[in-house]
Amino acid sequence: MSNRNNLANKTAARERIRAERERQKKKDKLRRQLTATGAVIGVLAVAGGIGYAVMKANEPKGWEAAKEAKLVTPAHTQGKNGTEILIGDKNAKQTLEVFEDVRCPACAAFEQSSGKALAKDIEDGRYRVRFTMYTFIDGAGGGEGSKNALSALGAALNVSPEAFLQYKSALYSAKYHPDEREDLYAKDAELLKVAGEVPALKNDKAFATAVKKGTYDRWAMEMTALFGRKGVKGTPAFMHGDKKLVMPQVPQQQMTQAQYNQLAQANFKKMIDKEFGPAKKPAGGAGARAAARAKVARTASARAKRIPRAPTECLSDNGRANSRSYRNSPSRVRLPASKVIGRDRS
Repeated sequence: MSNRNNLANKTAARERIRAERERQKKKDKLRRQLTATGAVIGVLAVAGGIGYAVMKANEPKGWEAAKEAKLVTPAHTQGKNGTEILIGDKNAKQTLEVFEDVRCPACAAFEQSSGKALAKDIEDGRYRVRFTMYTFIDGAGGGEGSKNALSALGAALNVSPEAFLQYKSALYSAKYHPDEREDLYAKDAELLKVAGEVPALKNDKAFATAVKKGTYDRWAMEMTALFGRKGVKGTPAFMHGDKKLVMPQVPQQQMTQAQYNQLAQANFKKMIDKEFGPAKKPAGGAGARAAARAKVARTASARAKRIPRAPTECLSDNGRANSRSYRNSPSRVRLPASKVIGRDRS
């Protein structure tokens, strides 16, 4: 009896040991599987992280990314991708095309001397104006101020055509327009400071948000792609249909800034009168205006001084930005490389 009990006990003990070994084997197998799975997940995570980092590194940034952003076109535009900025009386029979670059010093000189005359013709319904805005100075001299300012102009145009014209005039003003070598308009804060001169934009939060967020950056890139349209590769330029208009040059002579602006405006009016015919003049006003001009000339000549040369045209020549003198000089001077500030969304 005792021998049978001992045998049964030994058998039961062996079963328990065997069962425990089986359980341990299963636990070890599961642990190995979990370890292997964890290793695979870790490898995949590392590979995924590297892949994501590479993908992010290869993603376009800045203005290259703007090319792929969602296109938002400003109000008061038309044509493909909203690239036609047509301002003026829709019943006007003629259309003058004006080509400009915001950083262009020659465009600033034109606006400061003749911008009001152009605006008056638009207001009087003499013609409509299609503005084609270039940004080639950014590409030629470095920087992004032309594109950034153009995006802000899109935000102004979204407010109204009048706000667009007034803001463009402020950007070109002697008070704010920077040397083209200084990429000041790459800074949103500077663009918003200039906008403070325009009543319609001064306290417009939607306008400020659009400038800071770059709402119209993609639109600015669409406008940029128009470079070379109608063969125009310099600014400012003027077209009537397929005809390029040529403005007479201001002669080189000693004069004040006021005299210079007066002559430049007179030359612009000559160009326009030759192409579109004389503007209608209010009855009885010609004599008074002539007397006023004579008085200005006499006063100015008494304190005449030589003023610095102002460029009359910014040109893109094989990828380089050049400026041609506004003072009837045939020479072309390469613009020095810009001081690139870089865009600042703060």
